[in-house]
Amino acid sequence: AGWKWQTQAQHPKAQHVVAVSFGWQVRATCFRRSSKMRPLTETETQTFFEKLAKYIGANIRVLIDRPDGSYCFRLHKDRVYYVNEQMMRVAISVARDNLISLGTCFGKFNRKGAFKLNIMSLTYLAPYATYKVWLKPSSEQSFLYGNHVLKSGLARMTENTPQYQGVVVYNMSDIPLGFGATAKSTQECRTMDPTAIVVFRQGDVGEYLRDEDTL
Repeated sequence: AGWKWQTQAQHPKAQHVVAVSFGWQVRATCFRRSSKMRPLTETETQTFFEKLAKYIGANIRVLIDRPDGSYCFRLHKDRVYYVNEQMMRVAISVARDNLISLGTCFGKFNRKGAFKLNIMSLTYLAPYATYKVWLKPSSEQSFLYGNHVLKSGLARMTENTPQYQGVVVYNMSDIPLGFGATAKSTQECRTMDPTAIVVFRQGDVGEYLRDEDTL
């Protein structure tokens, strides 16, 4: 489904943005770029939600409408954080240079405005993933070292998974190991060569050790 954006100016430095997709709405107050922690702009919200939708589809609304409290997404030093609103209000009082992190980091915007998901988002991607892939025990280590998934290491995948679809990768014990994008559809994978790539790795829990200093 595509995204439609309705904008209504409410303040010289802010505007209310309503993102309409999958038949639901999310309202957020978006401010012009500043040096402090802030809500995402209209463009950033669209880019971020479109990336999330590749993995969890309409389940984005589950992250927003939670029965256990109010949660929101905030931008701090180009990173998007998912945080309880009570914690967010406390964090506002902390100087930007002193605030290292808050909530869960979902990923980061690069200088060109593209968004890349962080492995820490796996906690929220896994329960709501639309499409899934399971690895054979023999290929788990390779994946956790940062390699793509080969046909020889694929145990099974969700039926009717399209090509280039965002997927969450599990082991055979249903433990989420990471996420990526399918190189081929489910039907095409059945006839692929054992050495062919079936899932392009985009994140794995091995990053907690390999990239400990930069996460």
